[in-house]
Amino acid sequence: MVFTAAILAGGQSPEKRNPDRAMLLALAILFLIAGLLFFRIDRHSAHWCREHLDRPLFQFALRVTDWAKGMPWIIAALVAWLTVQLLITFNRETPLLRQISEYSLALLSSFIVASVILHSIKIFLGRRRPRDEFQHGLYGFRYFTWQLQYDSFPSGHAMTIFCVAVVASAIWPVLAPLWLILATWLALTRAMLTAHFFSDVLVGAAIGLIISRETLLLGFPQLTPPWF
Repeated sequence: MVFTAAILAGGQSPEKRNPDRAMLLALAILFLIAGLLFFRIDRHSAHWCREHLDRPLFQFALRVTDWAKGMPWIIAALVAWLTVQLLITFNRETPLLRQISEYSLALLSSFIVASVILHSIKIFLGRRRPRDEFQHGLYGFRYFTWQLQYDSFPSGHAMTIFCVAVVASAIWPVLAPLWLILATWLALTRAMLTAHFFSDVLVGAAIGLIISRETLLLGFPQLTPPWF
């Protein structure tokens, strides 16, 4: 019953949206600026993290970092959407089922649009991973090389988990700070574990925020809280 009430309360009609309260957009811009600033200290911070991988916080990061992987979230959203379609087909449609269907579709749409943009950036810019810095002393971008191994920037994990956080914030707006804090932590684990540079993570997070927000606003306005 609590879940049902939360889902039904999550969406707001377009006319109730206040265009002056674009909190998610402001957060995305903050992440983007931070990501650009981190370019100056990316190498230093990556080496620092590598030296501290045996610390408890970093070991905890290793245990939870896979929660930001894209495939499990994609499968979960797809299964939820398909299950609801079957229930609607063989039973009477209810407001709850319709909401679940729309939120699942919104998440899938966010993943698709954000992934196209993010992977296009990866291919065009071709940034080396931190491992190249550690193993061979190689750092930087290889523009327009079209080689998939140069795929550090931006972080796909960060993008994914922020798409999830935005949709979760639309479903349960009162818990939005929690979803965004959790997403930030999971995204940062990618840099803490030296899978990415911090700028990769911060820009990936910004892409996830912007694209999922715009996907909801344009494609699913009835699901979007006023403060988005």
